[in-house]
Amino acid sequence: MKIKVGVIFGGESVEHEVSIISAIQAMNKIDEEKYEVIPIYITKDREWYTGDMLKDIEVYQDLNLIKKYSDNVILYYKNGSYVLQKKNGLMKRIVKEIDIAFPVVHGTNVEDGVLQGYLQTIGIPFVGSNVYASVAGQDKTIMKDIWLEKKLPMTKYVWFYDAEYREEQEEVLKKINTLKYPLIVKPATTGSSVGISVCEDEKKLLEGIDEAIQYDSKIIVEEVVQNLKEVNIAVMGNYENQKVSEIEEVLSDNKFLTYQDKYIGNGKGKLKGAKPCATKTSSKGMASTNRKLPADLDKKMRDEIEEIAKEAFKALGSSGNSRIDFLIDEKEKKVYINEINSIPGSLAFYLWDAKDINFTQVLDDMINIGIKDYKKRMSKTHSFKTNILQGFAANGGVKGMKGSKGKLQ
Repeated sequence: MKIKVGVIFGGESVEHEVSIISAIQAMNKIDEEKYEVIPIYITKDREWYTGDMLKDIEVYQDLNLIKKYSDNVILYYKNGSYVLQKKNGLMKRIVKEIDIAFPVVHGTNVEDGVLQGYLQTIGIPFVGSNVYASVAGQDKTIMKDIWLEKKLPMTKYVWFYDAEYREEQEEVLKKINTLKYPLIVKPATTGSSVGISVCEDEKKLLEGIDEAIQYDSKIIVEEVVQNLKEVNIAVMGNYENQKVSEIEEVLSDNKFLTYQDKYIGNGKGKLKGAKPCATKTSSKGMASTNRKLPADLDKKMRDEIEEIAKEAFKALGSSGNSRIDFLIDEKEKKVYINEINSIPGSLAFYLWDAKDINFTQVLDDMINIGIKDYKKRMSKTHSFKTNILQGFAANGGVKGMKGSKGKLQ
């Protein structure tokens, strides 16, 4: 019997479209002899839909087609199963059952622990990091503070809330000015290089902060690495075991890898990893980025990056398949860890492909890790059989806690 895998994608995120691309790539490469693939698309207004048509990227050019021909559903636990049930209509029938959820989502409200929290609340097994690791993987301030405690090499940084900046701008700027220009300003919890600016002076810094505040309430400012070479590596596993992919060097004419570099490219070509029905698109996901693979690194630096990546992955309690980005000062021969992507664009399949591990095998490994994580989670004690409320009424109950006006004291 095939394992029913519910691939969840989309969501209320600025990376909504990127998630669609990544999910369609994945759905068309999952081993159909072992798994039944069930698409679960979350619209930007948080409605959930399922249907085979959602495997075709052309459908997303017209949201009305989705609403008309696929099923608007909710996911919940019912009679020992995890079901997708029709949300509307007289006959709110169960459309599908799923055995494990596979989030292929990017950005706030989905990748950042919000979706994982819902999945964990209803108890369904799921692929990837748990709530805590997802939060840390999305929030660059939490991520970097954890890595700082582990003494991993990073550029100097400061962070602040938008409210602090509005109310105490001089104090915030004073803190930022302990850093050395040029600086890079980022929304702390977004991804895909959205809202990021490189600032050569305070005038540009103020403009960069204003831009970042449009996307997030928490802002991080970091020193820019000079003589920059950017490299990425993927880590597969969990807190117990980790293995690493090939290392890539990312090529860009910009001072940092932009959204354009990552997903738009030159606007030509087919969606790598998709079936013919899904080829008409202007993007190939992260697979479209210009890169040198493998990266041109000596053995000492390669070994250093691999070890830091595994330690960083473990420190956050990550699980599944994450991409970790590094910055190298080529002149100084120094390596700095930049950030982790808990659910990377295109699931970083190209980094494993360079080690002769194909996309289908990557997906299989991720699902198996998700199943193992679920079994470990279920083996722990999460509640007690005793009920402290037994006999509560006999001791006065809520009435005994009320004052003269009937309010709880």
